[in-house]
Amino acid sequence: MQTVGENSRQVLLRAERLGFRLPDRELFAPLSLLISPGLSLIRGGDGRGKTTLLRLIAGELKPTVGLLERLADPVYWEDPGDPALDQQVALVWLSSLASKYPGWRQAEVMPAVESLGLAPHLDKPMFMLSTGSRRKVGLVAALASAAPLTLLDMPFAALDGPSSRALATILTEAAGQSERAWIIADHELPPLLAGVPLAVTIDLGD
Repeated sequence: MQTVGENSRQVLLRAERLGFRLPDRELFAPLSLLISPGLSLIRGGDGRGKTTLLRLIAGELKPTVGLLERLADPVYWEDPGDPALDQQVALVWLSSLASKYPGWRQAEVMPAVESLGLAPHLDKPMFMLSTGSRRKVGLVAALASAAPLTLLDMPFAALDGPSSRALATILTEAAGQSERAWIIADHELPPLLAGVPLAVTIDLGD
């Protein structure tokens, strides 16, 4: 049995002997973990179940074996790249999330917008934004949500250099937080986060 993240800190998420069955195979079984505040990484190659594990944590999927229990809510899990949002103006979409996340911090929005170079695009509908800009909108929302469990799938993908550095700063600060768990999924630890202390690393293999 693989067990990760066992420590004495506050636990926001736990899983015991977790697995998810695809038509042809079982993913990451059995996986047991404890997630505490700070920055955690789900790493693995293509098809190893990184996004599936995030969707399980978010409650979009149900495990086929084992137990997954969230001990804090809400979970931030948004996809600004969803075609269903194409006609939404970026700023309107951001504003709509305030009612979804009780701890929403409006004061965080504009500083994050500025650091990610997103200001010129806030009044545009999503379909007019590049993949990277749509991802930036989601990152602003993640920061402002104040969700105790914040899930980011491949957060550095399609970002330009300055935005990548701004995100690295956000995640470095997240690593030191005592109330929020930020969980990122990627093939490897992004180079800009080298040396940043991780609460948990969940290695799903290559």
